[in-house]
Amino acid sequence: MIRIQKEDFNVQEEMDAFKSDCPKIGAICCFTGLVREFGDRTDLTGMFLEHYPGMTEKALQKIINQAHERWPIEHVRVIHRVGELNLSDQIVFVGVSSAHREASFAACEFIMDYLKVEAPFWKKERTTSGENWVEEKGTDQQRAERWKDQTTLKD
Repeated sequence: MIRIQKEDFNVQEEMDAFKSDCPKIGAICCFTGLVREFGDRTDLTGMFLEHYPGMTEKALQKIINQAHERWPIEHVRVIHRVGELNLSDQIVFVGVSSAHREASFAACEFIMDYLKVEAPFWKKERTTSGENWVEEKGTDQQRAERWKDQTTLKD
């Protein structure tokens, strides 16, 4: 399940819904990303995210399909927010279920790493001195690249 939305989400409600969607599993791994007030800039006040409806969902589905090809996972839930976001706001939720924890952990991390470099979201940072578009970070690309050399549980 993929949702792109402006509204905030309730992590517990998403976990409960996710768990009811996949009753015969042994593990659920969830990640919730927040708008950070620390990092490359110290004067960040918030962000604005844009996406291209249709294209973004297709890119996310492609990432999820790749995760299914690599690990024996059951279900995946991705929620990503767009629009105006303030510091500490929830920005992304990724949930992955499987029979065992190893596949859930790996697939959840893989989906987040690929989401950062392959999902078409455009981010504009709001700072105390103005606004600027965020460019892709080399570290995000390195994180995604490391998966190319790793064996999977389906190898």
